[in-house]
Amino acid sequence: MPKPSLRDAILHAGLKAMFRTGYHGTSVRDVTAAAGAPQGSFTNHFRSKEAFASEVLDRYFEHTKGLVAEALQDTSLTPRARLRRYLDIITGRLADDGFNRGCLIGDFSLEASGSSELLRARLADIFAAWRVPFADCIAEAQARGEIASDFDAGELADFLLASWQGAILRMKVDRNPKALERFKTIAFQTVFKEPS
Repeated sequence: MPKPSLRDAILHAGLKAMFRTGYHGTSVRDVTAAAGAPQGSFTNHFRSKEAFASEVLDRYFEHTKGLVAEALQDTSLTPRARLRRYLDIITGRLADDGFNRGCLIGDFSLEASGSSELLRARLADIFAAWRVPFADCIAEAQARGEIASDFDAGELADFLLASWQGAILRMKVDRNPKALERFKTIAFQTVFKEPS
């Protein structure tokens, strides 16, 4: 009988470890030890630490897309309220972690995109896909007159995600939600305000 694959356990352990200590701060040995797997299992499933980290990002992004859908597909809310709902959901998740951890996509963007072309390209693809549901929601809000149409919906989506990542980074430094709440207040009273 073949041995069970340890691939999922290694990915799960890698996600937890990289969230805690980052890409460069996490070794293959750390991951395999946390997964209860021999180091040889890692090389059986992943051709490199970079390739492994790319799959960890994919796993994290799948979870993130679920949170995006939870907020942006809630048709009981207006499109503008859905945008705010997403930010509130993420704020709640960050609070659950004591404002110690941020977003793995943002963390990898800072830490690994300069040293790994593979991860930089994967992150670019993730951001391109991530912006789509936000651009669609913003376009719907613009069509309904909830948000001004001075800027392209895709550009506003990029602005929202990039600025939110910055607020999350500041939150990690301060270990409190002030940067997140400041961003939400200012963004929804300026860029995403309801036209008068």
